[in-house]
Amino acid sequence: MTQRIILVEDDDRLRELVTDFLTSAFFDVISLPDGTELIKRARETPPDLIVLDVMLPGLNGFGLCRQLRQFYQGPLLFMTARDDDVDQVLGLEIGADDYVTKPIEPRVLLARIQALLRRVPPTPESQAIGSTSSMQFGKLQINKSRRTVMLGNTDIKLTSHEFDMLWLLAQNAGQVVDRNTIYEKIIGREYDGLDRSADVRISRLRKKLEDDPGNPFRIKTIWGKGFFFVAEAWR
Repeated sequence: MTQRIILVEDDDRLRELVTDFLTSAFFDVISLPDGTELIKRARETPPDLIVLDVMLPGLNGFGLCRQLRQFYQGPLLFMTARDDDVDQVLGLEIGADDYVTKPIEPRVLLARIQALLRRVPPTPESQAIGSTSSMQFGKLQINKSRRTVMLGNTDIKLTSHEFDMLWLLAQNAGQVVDRNTIYEKIIGREYDGLDRSADVRISRLRKKLEDDPGNPFRIKTIWGKGFFFVAEAWR
């Protein structure tokens, strides 16, 4: 089945070039010049991935991302000329899965998109009946086949990448998961020693899972090594 991408880019020439390139790579591309129709389109026919510019007329990409994350949990990639570290971290904190700066080689953009799509779980229809796999730690329940997380009686809404991060950490409860493993298995590229994507995702997980960001006791950072899921901290 052809995968659908929504591309939001206000530069007409760039939007046309990216659309043509992704179409040649066998994607079904819906290209939009601004965010006016984005929310409606994403609700009516949820895409497999969204590529979103930051500097847009009207509501900018950050504002659109916040609205999308109220209902859309699929991969979202920012593509923008803004290369400030603060902007990149903000983009990840509000729910983006990746952030690339323009100009970017089309093949590099395609590789980033493919890496994100490899992390997308199969649809419920494609999963075998009875394949439910779940873990429970005190009041934390994680169901992999349904992609659901419950903390006590609260349904915790996670993006696809946040869920994968939590599942990986929980699978290795009581052990340090190093950054190289996280970047290869979750983010889809090698850790370069500078990328803060994993730290931002961990920060978002802590907030959603009622962990103290100032003194985390459920998902701990082991400086110079990685992250540690504390199995006993969910009672």
